[in-house]
Amino acid sequence: MELSSIFLTFGALFLAGLAADQIGRRTALPRVTLLMLCGVIAGKSGLNLIPQEATQFFEFLSVTALTMVAFLLGGSLDARKLASHGAVILWVSLSIVVVSIMAVAGGLWMAGMDIGPALLLGAIAAATAPAATNDAITQSGVKGVFTDNLRGIVAIDDAWGLLAFSLIIVIVRMLDGATDYSALGTAAWEIGGALALAAVIGFPAAILTGRITEGQPLEAEALGLVFVTAGAALWLDVSFLIAGMSVGAIIVNKASHHTRAFHEIEHIQWPFMILFFILAGASLEIGDIAKLGPIGAAYVILRILARIAGGWIGATLAGAPKYERPWFGIALLPQAGVAIGMSLLAAEAFPEYADLVLSLTIGSTIIFELLGPTATVYAVKRVQMIETRHRL
Repeated sequence: MELSSIFLTFGALFLAGLAADQIGRRTALPRVTLLMLCGVIAGKSGLNLIPQEATQFFEFLSVTALTMVAFLLGGSLDARKLASHGAVILWVSLSIVVVSIMAVAGGLWMAGMDIGPALLLGAIAAATAPAATNDAITQSGVKGVFTDNLRGIVAIDDAWGLLAFSLIIVIVRMLDGATDYSALGTAAWEIGGALALAAVIGFPAAILTGRITEGQPLEAEALGLVFVTAGAALWLDVSFLIAGMSVGAIIVNKASHHTRAFHEIEHIQWPFMILFFILAGASLEIGDIAKLGPIGAAYVILRILARIAGGWIGATLAGAPKYERPWFGIALLPQAGVAIGMSLLAAEAFPEYADLVLSLTIGSTIIFELLGPTATVYAVKRVQMIETRHRL
């Protein structure tokens, strides 16, 4: 592929992203959904305008964009906020994971699915989409306790989800007569290794960052932290999302002399996000939705109900305001790359379930990724409206 074609492709994608951003600002449509729709139209499910060579950048862009999002989500885990709202973040995140697994797995099993794939799909249903959720919150323009809690929940959700998914793999293997506990060891390394890496990077960064004058050096500083964290995590085969989130949390709590590193990430992340979401849309096969069938529809409905119930239960246990409780699960409907990654691992571990798990996960992810951000924006604005009424 000629270099000129790469420049023309990315130039066109940036302009499409600009158009999506402007439409999103003037309508109720989340720009995440608009960007993914642009990708669907331009990708292999649509006009097939994006060259294959350009899609080879997708992995690099996805890791970069998601690590930036992880940094920003980690920055929301300020100790002062956690002291007053940490119970909500903990209870809601745990409750959504547990209820999602129990409700989705139990519902699919009662609908006639074997218990093995039902459990795997229940664990996959617990995953969220940190990038889509965070961007939908940002676009809504709503700030407050509810949105801070949502960001905190998304930040730690992957850790709970990874542990639960690994435990489910062990349980399914035991049901098949095997006693392989390697999945738990892998999860322990992915999470524990990510936390150790974050400590090695985060504490020195908290001391050193933000001591240079504003401008290009700070942008280089922020990019350096993101790339070093992502690269080291990939090299060590640990979760780059958990590593990025943990580095962000360490910096926001230990670097009392500044907050500028996160501002710089906010300033430079959007171009990466544009390419990430459009290429994510371009990789979708819309025809996979048709493969869902009745059991796929049941999975989608069960996941929606489970997240609403899980959010309400967790918020109730944490003592969150009553008007917030029904909206946590609705705001956390987006699902994307983490779920796809889990489904690929499940397919590798259980080849006999591969077609069923992959088709249901990919098909439902398209639905949740396109419609989920709209639900997030609606939920946060609804809570804001109710809060305003209470103040009056």
